[in-house]
Amino acid sequence: MSGRLVPVLLSLCLTLGSVQSQGSAQDSFILQYLERRLSQMEERLSQCEQSTTSVTQKTYDLSSEVRAYLSSLSVLRSEVKSQVDGVSVRVDRMERELEYLENKIPSQSDIEMEEALLEQQIKAAELDQLQKKAKIIVKNDCSTALSQIKSLKIVKKAGDTYGSWFKDPSGQSSKVYLLSGVRNDTLLEYVSLQSFSERTTSSSAKVVKLPSHWQGTGHVVYNGFLYYHKADTPNQILKVDLLNGTVVDNTLLPGAGRIPVYSLNPDTYLDLAVDELGLWVIHADPEYGGNLVITKLDKVSLAVEYTWDTQCRSHDAEGAFLICGTLYVVYNTRYGGRSTVQCLYDIHDTIHSNESPVLFFPKRYTSHSSINYHPGDKQLYAWDDGYQTIYKVETRRNDQVAAK
Repeated sequence: MSGRLVPVLLSLCLTLGSVQSQGSAQDSFILQYLERRLSQMEERLSQCEQSTTSVTQKTYDLSSEVRAYLSSLSVLRSEVKSQVDGVSVRVDRMERELEYLENKIPSQSDIEMEEALLEQQIKAAELDQLQKKAKIIVKNDCSTALSQIKSLKIVKKAGDTYGSWFKDPSGQSSKVYLLSGVRNDTLLEYVSLQSFSERTTSSSAKVVKLPSHWQGTGHVVYNGFLYYHKADTPNQILKVDLLNGTVVDNTLLPGAGRIPVYSLNPDTYLDLAVDELGLWVIHADPEYGGNLVITKLDKVSLAVEYTWDTQCRSHDAEGAFLICGTLYVVYNTRYGGRSTVQCLYDIHDTIHSNESPVLFFPKRYTSHSSINYHPGDKQLYAWDDGYQTIYKVETRRNDQVAAK
């Protein structure tokens, strides 16, 4: 019996071992399955957490933008309110002004009277201007016109490349004045042309310190007074007594000084001149195509007597001068060449530019920074690239020039 029992026990043991073996495999499979599921859940939880963080950040950013917009809207609201209040104040003011005007509007008869008075005043002003012009023309019966620029004399070389020199055309004065440079405050006065011609520049000269710097090269001396454009001003003209170097008068020339008077001398904005009729100033008007304008000044008070618009252009011009109320404009090239008078304007309207021949300067291929006419000497005093030069001119009666 024990022999039978042993095989049964062995069989039972084998069966139990097989069952245990099968149970162990199933447990391992279940554990692996659970681990995979847990891993998947962890990944999903991580993704969810990341999404939540992103949404939270976006929500925060959106909240910040909304707060900024709300702040801007608040500022705009304040500005709009302020503007509306301002408009309301203006509307109230306009209503009051309209009410005031309604009460002050004159009757039709008053308007007609005012128009008649205004027309009367305009006619009176026009008549006054014509009388001034006639007075200028009649005061000196000047019928001289330029016919030829005959000869050239180089007196000296002194000072800067740009400058001006001249004599006082009034009375019997023989003094010579030199102003070197386009901006300075020192004038040299010589007792005569011979004294100026000496080898030394300033040993025999009287030094006059001016109260302020000049601008450009368009100066003149007339009756012992220096007239010049004050530097750093658009159109202020000073009258300085050369005996003591003090300013005795000044004036502002309306509309002048906005552009250079000559394109080839860009530092000169006002060019003063003297002829048989008195004191003049030449300038260019940008509203008149850049053409030259001449103005007659009272030498005592510097008051404007009359102004003429000319057809002479400032482009390619290097200088100009007047003889008996006729403007002669000198042209050249920016590289320097032979100067020519190609345009003139006669305030008497007796000679015309298109009827007059081109006048050539003597053969010297250079350029001028200033040209001053002396009515007594019948000469042009020119500054020629640092050389002080004299040109002798020939004049004739206007009717002879026109006939020729």
